[in-house]
Amino acid sequence: MYSSTFPTLATPAGAIPTDAPEWNRQRHSQMPSQRYRDVYSRVPVPLTTRDWPSHRLTRAPLWVPVDLRDGNQALAEPMDPERKRLFFELMVAMGYKEIEVGYPSASQTDYDFVRLIAESDIAPEDVTVVVFTPARRELIRRTVESIRGIRNPVVVHMYTATAPTWRDVVLGHDREGLKRLILAGGRDVREFAGELPNVRFEFSPEVFNLTEPDYVLDVCDAMTTLWDATPERPVILNLPATVEIATPNVYADQIEYMHKNLDRRDAVILSVHPHNDRGTGVACAELAVLAGAQRVEGCIFGNGERTGNVDLATLALNLHAQGVDPMIDFSDIDEIRRTVEHCNGIEIHPRHPYVGDLVHTAFSGTHQDAIKKGFAEHRSRAAAEGRPERQIEWRVPYLPVDPADIGRSYDAVIRVNSQSGKGGIAYLLEAEYGLELPRRLQIDFARHVQRHTDERGSEVTAAQLWDIFRTAYLADPRHTPVELVGFDTTGRSTTITLRVGGIETTTRHDAVGPVEALTEALARLGFATEILSLHQASTGVGSDSEAITLIEYRHGSRTGWAAGQDRSVLTASLDAVMNATALGQEASMR
Repeated sequence: MYSSTFPTLATPAGAIPTDAPEWNRQRHSQMPSQRYRDVYSRVPVPLTTRDWPSHRLTRAPLWVPVDLRDGNQALAEPMDPERKRLFFELMVAMGYKEIEVGYPSASQTDYDFVRLIAESDIAPEDVTVVVFTPARRELIRRTVESIRGIRNPVVVHMYTATAPTWRDVVLGHDREGLKRLILAGGRDVREFAGELPNVRFEFSPEVFNLTEPDYVLDVCDAMTTLWDATPERPVILNLPATVEIATPNVYADQIEYMHKNLDRRDAVILSVHPHNDRGTGVACAELAVLAGAQRVEGCIFGNGERTGNVDLATLALNLHAQGVDPMIDFSDIDEIRRTVEHCNGIEIHPRHPYVGDLVHTAFSGTHQDAIKKGFAEHRSRAAAEGRPERQIEWRVPYLPVDPADIGRSYDAVIRVNSQSGKGGIAYLLEAEYGLELPRRLQIDFARHVQRHTDERGSEVTAAQLWDIFRTAYLADPRHTPVELVGFDTTGRSTTITLRVGGIETTTRHDAVGPVEALTEALARLGFATEILSLHQASTGVGSDSEAITLIEYRHGSRTGWAAGQDRSVLTASLDAVMNATALGQEASMR
C-alpha cells in the first residue's frame, strides 16, 4: 500500500470528475477552492468586439519606473537618501524620461528628495518628475509644496480606490459619495497646482480591474472634464491591476473598453500599472498595450508589494528580442543589477528573465551542444557576409537574445557549463570546504579551472580546486605594492596605516566603515579600487573554521575577484581589499 513521504500534504483523494478523459486521473483536492469567486462573478467584464488580439507590438510605450515610490514602500528597510539618489541617477542614465520619485506627503525622506530635485541639477531638463498623493486636501497641499521650484515637467498623480469591496469595507462610501470625494480631490489639485505651467495631472482609480466598467468610465470622464484635458495638456488616466485577479485577456478587454469609450480620448494618455499576484503581470502589460495603453508603470526588476509590480526590464527586453527598440539602455545588465540590489537590499533570483546569473547557462549536454553549434554557425555566417557578429541576425538555439547585447560574455554560456558538467566545481568546494561561491565568482573561477585542466588533461580534486582558488584570488604578499600595517576602529572613526616603499602613512576616516576607510586610504596613495560587491563566507567547521571575504572589484576598466582569509571577519575583509588592490595593479601592468 502506498505510503506518502510527506504526511503533512493532503494527497488529493476526492472523486475523479465524471467528465474527465480516461488519460487524466487527477482527483479533487482537499483545498477549499469553493471559497473564491472568479472574476466574471465579481465585476462586469465588458465583452465587446475585440480588436487587440489582431494587433502587434511595434513600438515601446512610455515606461514609468515607480521603484522610488511603489517599490520603495514595499521594502523591509526603505531606501535612505543616498540609495534613493543613486537609484534615480541609474534610471536617468538608462534613459527613462518619466520617473515617479516619491510620496512626499507620506514621508519626510520622500519630501526631502523631491526638494533635492528642485534645488539641484540631478534631473535633466527632459525628465518628467511624478509625485504621488491620495485625494485628501491637506496631503495634496503638501505634495504641491514639495514640487515648487522644480524646473522639469511635473506630474501630480492622485489616486483613490474605486472597487466595490474597497468602497464598502475600507472607505465607507457608495458610488456617488466616492465620486464626490474624488472630484473634491481633483478640485484641490487644480486649485493648488493648476496655474503651474510645467505641471500636468494623473488620476488612478486604484483596483480598476475590480471596478464596474460603467462607474470607472464615468469617474474618469468627470476627471478629464474637471481638469480640462486637451491634446496640448493631456491628462494621464492610469488603470491599475492593483491586485491581479484574472487571466491577462480579461485585463486587455477592460483596457480596450476604456480606450474605445473614454471622452476626450485624444487628450488622454492611457496608462496601466499591473501587479503580479497571479504571476502574469508581464502578460497583462503586453496585452494592455495591444488594447490601447500608451504608458506602463512598473519597477525595473519587478519589486513591489506582495508578488511585486510588473517587471519593466522583462517587458523592455521582450521587445528587444522581437526586433523592437525598447528605448531604454540595458547594455550593462550586471551594473544595473548590482545597483538595484544595493538600493533595494534584495538579491535578484538567478533565474530572473534576462538578468539572472543562470539565464544564459545551459546545464543540459544537449542544450550545450546546440548552443555551441549555434555560435559556430553565427561566426561562420558573419564571416561569409563580411559583417561584424553583432550586426547579423541572431538565431542561436536556446538563447532568445545575444548575451553580448546586455553586457554578458559567451564564456558564461559555454565554458562554465562544460566545467560544471565535468567536475562540479562549486559543489566540490562547498562540500569539502564549506565555501559557497557567489554565482558570478563561480563563472570567473571556472575559467581558472579550465586553464588548469586544459594544461593537464585530467580531472581535479577538491584539494586541487582549493589550491587553484588560493592562487587566483589571494595575492602573493611578496608582490604587493602596498602593505596594511595596522588599523583601529573607535566609534564612528577608523584609522588606517599603510606602508609604500618603506614609508608609512596614517589617515583617519570618519562616518564610514573599515572597508570604506581602507579603500579611501588606498585611493589617497594612488591605489584606487572600487568595491562592487562583498560576500562573507567561511571555510571549515567548528573551531577549525576561518572567515573568508569574497570581493568583486573594479580597477580601471577591469573587473575581477579577490579574497581574504582570517579568523577575524574584519581582518579577512580588509585583507580581501588589499588583495583586490594587488591583483588589480598586477593585471594593469600585464
